[in-house]
Amino acid sequence: MEKNARILVVDDDSGIGEMLKTLLEFYDFNVTVTEQPDETEELIAQHDIDLVMLDMLISGVNGTDVCARLRQNEETRDIPVLMMSALHDAGVKCKKAGANDFIAKPFEMDDLISRINKILEESQTA
Repeated sequence: MEKNARILVVDDDSGIGEMLKTLLEFYDFNVTVTEQPDETEELIAQHDIDLVMLDMLISGVNGTDVCARLRQNEETRDIPVLMMSALHDAGVKCKKAGANDFIAKPFEMDDLISRINKILEESQTA
């Protein structure tokens, strides 16, 4: 497992963002949090992000649109995206938008960490 992978959490609930930051840092990830989905590409470039954790519903913006935009952008199309949502049936929409994986909220931390590690490993070998 690559230590100190850089993760960008995009979630409009600052409580969830900060909680994820604290928990992921415990596992030695470097975490950047934003509540502004429009900043996603800029932050990926600034922080050399290895993985984006993207909420499906972000203050009026559909996370699947953000994911699709990342996939269409030459600079960001290979960055792995893990989408998350509490909505039933969201996984299919997220994968269709180009997400590498999907996790339903609320999730177990062990499940989240294993998915993150799996995505990062797959992106290393891609």
